[in-house]
Amino acid sequence: MTPLFVVFDVDSTLIDQEAIELLAEHSGTREQVAKITERAMAGEIDFSQSLIERVALLAGVRESTLEAISNNLTPTKGAKELIQYIQASGGQVAAVSGGFIQLLGPLKSALNLDFVRANTLEIDSGELTGRVSGPIVDAQAKADTLVELAAELGVPLSNTVAIGDGANDLKMMEIAGLSIAFCAKPIVNRAADVAISTRDLAQVISLLP
Repeated sequence: MTPLFVVFDVDSTLIDQEAIELLAEHSGTREQVAKITERAMAGEIDFSQSLIERVALLAGVRESTLEAISNNLTPTKGAKELIQYIQASGGQVAAVSGGFIQLLGPLKSALNLDFVRANTLEIDSGELTGRVSGPIVDAQAKADTLVELAAELGVPLSNTVAIGDGANDLKMMEIAGLSIAFCAKPIVNRAADVAISTRDLAQVISLLP
């Protein structure tokens, strides 16, 4: 049997928080950032533009804040059990995030993730500049990552699973063999093969082929 390759969104899917909002607390802009995030996840505004706008509001946050926040992100209930099940069955997992790579170290370790990809916050003199360094991980980048990693692993797309909650996940969900909306926005629930409405990722186990 060909093993599975499962790709998770991170914020509000693999973890309980929207990490960018935690960062925004330190710049006094959480309410502004949360409003932009909500519109982007509902598909009302372009994700890349929304990310640029939100990151600009983080200018001046100290680099040390990233470590403090990364150590306090909480995996969603059932995440560890689901990942252990996938890996015990010979599969592999990736977290592909429109968030930030600087926050994913402890999560990668805690959940034993095989791959992670996310945006990189630009830092200068120990502070966030309000810009992202390198290409933005948007909906297309998430889909491309799923395709590229599946090819590297020798897993056909029919054996891939994409799990997410926002409009930024729609493209990877469209090409995955199985798409799962997890406590998602209405636009994602409508597009997914399966929608889960309670926050327990262990429910996914029974859905896997």
